[in-house]
Amino acid sequence: MAEIIEMPKLSDTMVEGVVAAWHKKVGEEVESGELLAEIETDKATMELESFYDGTLLYVKVDTGGSVPVGELLAVVGEKDEDVEAIVQKYLDANAAPEEPAAEEEKAAEPSVPASSNGSATPVAAPAPVVAGGSSDGRVKASPLARAMAQEKGIDLATVSGTGPEGRIIKRDIENYTPPAVAAPSAAPLPVGVERSYDEPLSQMRKTIARRLSESKFTAPHFYLTMEIDMQHTWDTRKAINAAGDVKISFNDIIIKAVAMALRKHPKVNSSFQGDHIRFNDHVHIGMAVAVDQGLVVPVIRFADSLSFSQISSEAKRLAGLARDRKLQPADMSGNTFTVSNLGMFGIEEFTAIINTPDSAILAVGAIRDVPVVKNGAVVPGKTMKVTMSCDHRSVDGAVGSAFLQTLKQFLENPVSMLV
Repeated sequence: MAEIIEMPKLSDTMVEGVVAAWHKKVGEEVESGELLAEIETDKATMELESFYDGTLLYVKVDTGGSVPVGELLAVVGEKDEDVEAIVQKYLDANAAPEEPAAEEEKAAEPSVPASSNGSATPVAAPAPVVAGGSSDGRVKASPLARAMAQEKGIDLATVSGTGPEGRIIKRDIENYTPPAVAAPSAAPLPVGVERSYDEPLSQMRKTIARRLSESKFTAPHFYLTMEIDMQHTWDTRKAINAAGDVKISFNDIIIKAVAMALRKHPKVNSSFQGDHIRFNDHVHIGMAVAVDQGLVVPVIRFADSLSFSQISSEAKRLAGLARDRKLQPADMSGNTFTVSNLGMFGIEEFTAIINTPDSAILAVGAIRDVPVVKNGAVVPGKTMKVTMSCDHRSVDGAVGSAFLQTLKQFLENPVSMLV
């Protein structure tokens, strides 16, 4: 008996999948548990195993083709089965009900006045008026005007007639002024070649476009920016890495500080749920990672309870999986707050779009060498700007500001995070 294989939902945001590769060809034997295909989702490339024994009778699309979730992808059965009938039966059973056809609009007809005896009296439509000519396109001009125009080399089509019904007469030729001709430019402009190309959206880019549009146009964003003295964090990282046992990044320290600040400000560690606000006791930090196809956000779980070295190890592991497109759905779900860091690219300050369902996201800029005032003197210093985007439905300005004050205290005195 033939078995229908539909496109599975391999992630919580997946709406369609792209067949990255078929590992079986039509006509080949397939065993249950055997790898059938690789499916590219909006977040990663996943392996699709067969749950049935038999022969691969039909595939809907070749490699590179896309199929919506829940629709026919392949058929596995016995060799002698009528696959066309099987596919048609499936399509008929899953066809959407037809909607009643809309009535055809009637063409508008000109109104016809009625005659005195009640019958309709047809009225002829007025002929269009052609300037300087008749309705059949011929130019109307007097014989004398035609002769004068021919003698002077004047095109009658360019002459406006002032005689009866627009007829061109003698004085029109005598007073004729040729139409102005634009003077050529002093030097010809350089001629280039216009080129462009179109690239189909990947599943990941489609999802990024959809989810960020939903976030930006649904959640009322507001932004809070703060400058933080990073000299002590700079010195602390240098001392830890000099020990040689572990190497940590500034982003690892920032994630730890954010997680501990969220523990003190649970109203920021929340999400708007339509008719209620959900406050999370756990702290799961989403870490924005750039990949070739766009942006993914793997999640560091219980980040507030992890050490710098543990955060560093987990961040490296997740970033590697992201770049190899081997992240699993569980690696990218459950975030309660997100950190997006562009400081390594030299970006001093930016704003980020909230990564739903979070109530906020922190945009981290570069650490800069700047003059600062300490003890009444101007000395060299290192500062960093952060901007928090907040969902005003669940986080107010005072709540967000208090969170940033705590974050600032942790980063300006990183030893306090080790207590």
